[in-house]
Amino acid sequence: MTEEVKKETAPVQSGPVPTPGVEQAPAAPDLNVSDLTGVKSIIDIATQRGAFKANELEAVGKLYNKLNTFLEHVAKTQSANAEAQAAATAGEAPAAK
Repeated sequence: MTEEVKKETAPVQSGPVPTPGVEQAPAAPDLNVSDLTGVKSIIDIATQRGAFKANELEAVGKLYNKLNTFLEHVAKTQSANAEAQAAATAGEAPAAK
C-alpha cells in the first residue's frame, strides 16, 4: 500500500515579521471623512430598501442627521481653509531679484 505523507506547513504571514522581545504597537485606526460619507450613503440606501424596522427609524434618523451635520461642517471648514490659503498665496509679494 502507498502511504500519503502530509507535511504541516506554517501559515504565511503578511506584513512585518515580529521581532522576539519587541512589542508591536497596534495599528492606528484609519477613518476619514470619505469613510463617513460612505456610511451616510449606506444608511440612506438601507433606509430606502426598508432594512430598518419602524421602531429603529428614529435612532437611525438621529444618527443620520448628526452625521450629515458633521459632514456639512467639515465641508464648510475645508472650503474656508482653501479660500484663506488661496488669499494668502495671492497676497504674497513677489520674491526680490
